Amino acid sequence: MKFIQQALLNFARNSGEIFAISLKSTAFIFKPPLNFRRIINHLYLDGIKSIPVIFLMSVFTGGVLALQSYYALQRFGAEVFTGSLVGVSLTKELIPVLSGLILAGRVSASYSAEIGTMVVTEQVDALFTFGINPLKYLVSPRVAALLVMAPLLTLFGDFMGIMGGRLVAALVVNQNPNLYDSQLFSALEIWDVLSGMIKSVFFGLTIAVIGSYFGLKTEGGAKGVGRATTTAVVVASIIILISDFFWTKILPFSLR
Repeated sequence: MKFIQQALLNFARNSGEIFAISLKSTAFIFKPPLNFRRIINHLYLDGIKSIPVIFLMSVFTGGVLALQSYYALQRFGAEVFTGSLVGVSLTKELIPVLSGLILAGRVSASYSAEIGTMVVTEQVDALFTFGINPLKYLVSPRVAALLVMAPLLTLFGDFMGIMGGRLVAALVVNQNPNLYDSQLFSALEIWDVLSGMIKSVFFGLTIAVIGSYFGLKTEGGAKGVGRATTTAVVVASIIILISDFFWTKILPFSLR
């Protein structure tokens, strides 16, 4: 019983600290001086350099979804709707969530390891000594970068996933590409794309804050850095998966 109480207490405390860091780091983005150089650096390192893995994930996810959808719909004589199913499924759910999980593994781990190393080598203490707020200097640029890049990467993934599905539909199951396109555009709404991008904004904030938080909480030398990195990836991934359900529930399916 005591263990459960302690676990609940730690959960409540950590949740409060993460929420506070989220608010402060987001507010610091707009407080001068603005760290444009650091923001641009993270836009490149954490966004642009994530494009290859997002590309591969999106193309093959779209291809697999088109293949499975075609054969499943064929049982009911409805294979003409393959493009519709692929477009809506990718843009509303699969690409935002999978992109978030990939960024959680790649970026959140990087944030936690980098900041954690700075903590154990007392570089963060040095920032305090020089009157520099670590949240503004270390966390805010990362939050700003992912708030911009997460939805853009999701949009890129949507396009590549749809193209991957179109390629498989045309070359593997020999469906007329014009039929795929017509069904895609008849079913896909702008809101489907926007709802996925709205989710990705929250996912980007989650990844940046969680990675930075566990980095700042690092203790115990190199072993602690590894433990913080693992925890950051796991926690960020869990939050993304759980919050996706609630965002899906909150956001309307269609604006029609």
